[in-house]
Amino acid sequence: MTMILRFAPPSPFARKVRIAASVLDLSDQITLETTDLNDPAETLRVQNPLGKIPALVLDDGTALYDSSVIVQYLDTLAGGVRIIPPSGMARFQVLRQEALADGLMDAGVLQVYEGRYRPAELHHQPWLDRQAGKVARALAAIAADPPPLDEPPHIGAIATACALGYLDFRFSGDWRAGNPGLVAWLERFEAAVPAYAQTAPE
Repeated sequence: MTMILRFAPPSPFARKVRIAASVLDLSDQITLETTDLNDPAETLRVQNPLGKIPALVLDDGTALYDSSVIVQYLDTLAGGVRIIPPSGMARFQVLRQEALADGLMDAGVLQVYEGRYRPAELHHQPWLDRQAGKVARALAAIAADPPPLDEPPHIGAIATACALGYLDFRFSGDWRAGNPGLVAWLERFEAAVPAYAQTAPE
């Protein structure tokens, strides 16, 4: 089986999928295909009507999206329950950690998009402040209860690392000064998971 991952290197959600694939030993079954979301002729819009990345295109042309669905598919493909617990509260705790990290990434992306796609005179500071508040609260919650660094790391830990990496990439690592515990956590994750450095956006 050869799958195609439609992605862009800066996307933290695509990075989450790429790290999960590496942890699950599935990277060699996935072909990476970069995607230009600003191109109106981009075929991604056919594969995913929402026009969002990542999307995983299977052999038969079926496209899976979003990142959490793709990761669950990859975990199943790799035999199941390797990075997502099978049932019970352990499963929902991990999925909750993933959801919190995904929400942090969403809030960061929305701040970037406000600056990228709206003229400066139309920037809405209350909206930016609202997204920054989500980031701050998410960081505080993660710092108070960081995901365990299991072997292999579960999807909550992978998503958290990608969220912190996105803040490094787009916001100059401003989160680090007030979160030394999370900085140490991320360093341990990076040391344990080579794919984290390998998927870092330039």
